[in-house]
Amino acid sequence: MAFNATLEIKNNIAQINLSGELDASTAQLFRNEVEAAATQNIKRLVLFMQDLKYLSSAGLRVLIFAKQKMGTAVDIYIVGAQEMVKDTIEHTGFHYSVAMLDEYDEAEIKHV
Repeated sequence: MAFNATLEIKNNIAQINLSGELDASTAQLFRNEVEAAATQNIKRLVLFMQDLKYLSSAGLRVLIFAKQKMGTAVDIYIVGAQEMVKDTIEHTGFHYSVAMLDEYDEAEIKHV
């Protein structure tokens, strides 16, 4: 399945929709979107993963890069991760560095 990452920024919130399989051959596409988001004055990075079928260690490295690149002032949310993707994130302990949500509600997140 082809990988796709699309970035949208509104109201100082960067949203990246991820779909397909995030592995070594596609990780740079995701990294490009993270770097583009980092050049903006954002307060939040929201990663929609409901359509992401697979996350390899290369993809996980980009998640770690995103956390480092954004710094402590930017909160990162992972939304709708499927079980296999969620397991990968949790087995590495990265879920302690981000907020894992089943659904995205912008109004609710403003208070998290």
